[in-house]
Amino acid sequence: MTARPDPLPHLARLALAQAEEVQPQATFAALDAALAAVAGHRLCTIQVHYPGGEAERVYSNVPQHYAVGGRKRASDAPRMRELMQHGRPILIRTEAELRASYPDHAGASALGCGSAVNTPVRWRGRTLGQVNLMHQEGWYTEDDLPLLRGFAQFLVPAFLLLTQNERGAD
Repeated sequence: MTARPDPLPHLARLALAQAEEVQPQATFAALDAALAAVAGHRLCTIQVHYPGGEAERVYSNVPQHYAVGGRKRASDAPRMRELMQHGRPILIRTEAELRASYPDHAGASALGCGSAVNTPVRWRGRTLGQVNLMHQEGWYTEDDLPLLRGFAQFLVPAFLLLTQNERGAD
C-alpha cells in the first residue's frame, strides 16, 4: 500500500469549513479536497438519501460527467442494501467488479476509474447518504476504510440540513 499523508491538517480544514456560512457547499468542497489529499480520487460524488428510498447527488468534482441534482430510487442491489441498512462500506477493487456493480460504469471507466469505495454517512443508526470515491484499478484497500469513514462522518450536519424538512426534527 502507498503511504498516505498525515490526515490531521486535512481534518482540521474540514472541521473549520463547517463554520463557513455557505453550507453545505463549503463542507462538500472541503471534504473533496481532504479526501483527494489523504486517499486520492479521480471522481468524488456525494449522495444524500431521503425518506422513502430516494437518493440525490448533491456534489460532484466532475459535474460535466456526473451532474448534481435529480432524485432517483436508491438501488436495491444487495451491496447497496448492506450500505443502507447496516452502514457497511462498499469496496470495489477491479474494473471488472466496477462493471458488474454499476450499470453506469462507462462514465467512470472513461475517467480511468477501475476501483471505488462507497462510504456511508450514518446518524443515530440510519444511513443519511454516502461518499463515493473512484480511482484507478487497485487503488483502494480495506486499510483505507477507517480513515474514509471518519472523514465522511463530517457530512452529518450537512445532510441533516438538507433533509430537515423531510425528516422532521432529529
